[in-house]
Amino acid sequence: MLNFELYNPTNLVFGKGQIEKLSTLVPQGAKILLAYGGGSIFKNGIHEQVINNLKAFEIVEFAGIEPNPHFETLMKAVAIIKEQNIDFILAVGGGSVIDGVKFISAAVNFDGNPIDILQKRVLTKDVSKIIPFGTILTLPATGSEMNSGGVVTIQSTQEKLSFGGSALFPKFSICDPTVIESLPKRQLQNGVVDAYTHVLEQYLTYPHEGYLQDRIAEGILQTLIQVGPEVVENPKDYALASNFMWSCTMALNGLIQKGVPSDWATHMIGHELTALYGIDHARTLAVVGPNLYRVMFETKKGKLAQYGKRIFNLTGTEDEIANEAINKTVEFFHTMGMDTKLSDYTKDYDKTADFIVDRFKERGWLGLGEKQNITLEKVKSIVEMSY
Repeated sequence: MLNFELYNPTNLVFGKGQIEKLSTLVPQGAKILLAYGGGSIFKNGIHEQVINNLKAFEIVEFAGIEPNPHFETLMKAVAIIKEQNIDFILAVGGGSVIDGVKFISAAVNFDGNPIDILQKRVLTKDVSKIIPFGTILTLPATGSEMNSGGVVTIQSTQEKLSFGGSALFPKFSICDPTVIESLPKRQLQNGVVDAYTHVLEQYLTYPHEGYLQDRIAEGILQTLIQVGPEVVENPKDYALASNFMWSCTMALNGLIQKGVPSDWATHMIGHELTALYGIDHARTLAVVGPNLYRVMFETKKGKLAQYGKRIFNLTGTEDEIANEAINKTVEFFHTMGMDTKLSDYTKDYDKTADFIVDRFKERGWLGLGEKQNITLEKVKSIVEMSY
């Protein structure tokens, strides 16, 4: 097992009715920026619950954080915080809103142009420089409620870039599984596949000695396979909803990544498809992931075979099991309502591979994956195979 440090200070407050604890979780006397996306928190009553539980606080509202939050939008919130001397942010939403608030938190007191946080991948480590924030999760998927990373889109350049740092953990996150009752089926499907792929990014590398990490990762995968199709059809079932939400959090709160190698190339390629074509993040992962495993088959064969045996109970030779494990993954994505070809989403895909390769080359991303052996040539093959 590799050396590691595990640090996660987020106070996760999980279960029915936990929003009632909100006033005790926000620092007393704080002036709050309440940040959210569209109108869903009004329709499902969460906005009213938040306001009722924060009557003793001064609140400034900031609406309109997009799915795949835009740098340009978030900078408007940064200006409001500076103008009104706001000292706490409350993110109410899914991963996009929470990611957006993390960026806002880092950008307010950033020494320089905040776009560098994204383009130069500047880590935010000094807690004295950030605006503290908490979250109320409304859409399980990204795990952003219990980690210190995020992804933001720069609209002007069509770039979707990651950022993070140890100072960007939420102070608290309220996770009430009943909030998923009003979510559209598509968002629930996306959440399941997003979380599933998060686990695969940290699991489908190569055989190693992180036995416990593998078993925890496999437990999350098995749980998502079990509850995923059902929770989409019956989100009011609390057992399904709670296991779905907790699986999404566990998939990316840092635990299963410790002491083991991880990949993340599927995400890096998928982000480009979202930035270029506006495809839902989870659906880009379903397009890219299986083809990455095919192109990198020899490198990943050992772990693919383990995955096939333990998750799908497959038998045969190592090559047979590994190949069938990829097929079973695609079947699961189809079960979850995912299309798995880029041509299912856009007809203007013929130059996509060249564009992504050129962009990666400009950034100096010449080798991706757990062994840095996903070369630009292989990136091109993965994208072309995804057409």
